[in-house]
Amino acid sequence: MRSERNRESQAGESEKILPTRCAALHNHGVPALQIIGSAEVQAAIDRLAAAIAARHPDPRGVLLLGIANGGIELARRLGERLRLPAGIVDIAFHRDDFGSHPIPKETTCSRIPGEVQGATVILVDDVLFTGRTVKAAINEVFDHGRPEAVELAVLVDRGGRRLPIAADHRGLELPAAENRRVSVRLDPADPRRDEIRLAPASR
Repeated sequence: MRSERNRESQAGESEKILPTRCAALHNHGVPALQIIGSAEVQAAIDRLAAAIAARHPDPRGVLLLGIANGGIELARRLGERLRLPAGIVDIAFHRDDFGSHPIPKETTCSRIPGEVQGATVILVDDVLFTGRTVKAAINEVFDHGRPEAVELAVLVDRGGRRLPIAADHRGLELPAAENRRVSVRLDPADPRRDEIRLAPASR
């Protein structure tokens, strides 16, 4: 009789503990830090280059422009693979968050290696999130002329759009909650040190 009561007591305790463990797994199942290493980053860049080459087998009239600052190194590497000169688009004067993020004293000036008028412009960035950065980059491009078309190539599409903007070419899709930060490191000196990190956003 006593053993039966003990079994019932243990069963009752397990029924109380199990949901707690499940809740813990549900709430903390995503690691605090996730790292994507160099090999996968290189593969993603190769996919981007292949997708752009497939759409534009004749690169004449194509301008590859990295959005400062995250897209500069990515555009340079894509340019090497595609045999295209890579330029820079500075968005400092087109951002819509001047109140919380004033324009820095040192900015990267736009450098466009060709005529924007009538060209196909491919904007390049490391992470696509809300779409505000891309909107600012498009405004900067149109300050230099009227392109035939504008495309977007990103290394990481993390979702969470606030504007109706989508990537034409993407290396990786990494859906991330808004309380997560996606950061990309592309080392100009040593690609073996490249990585993508998903971590809790700092407050």
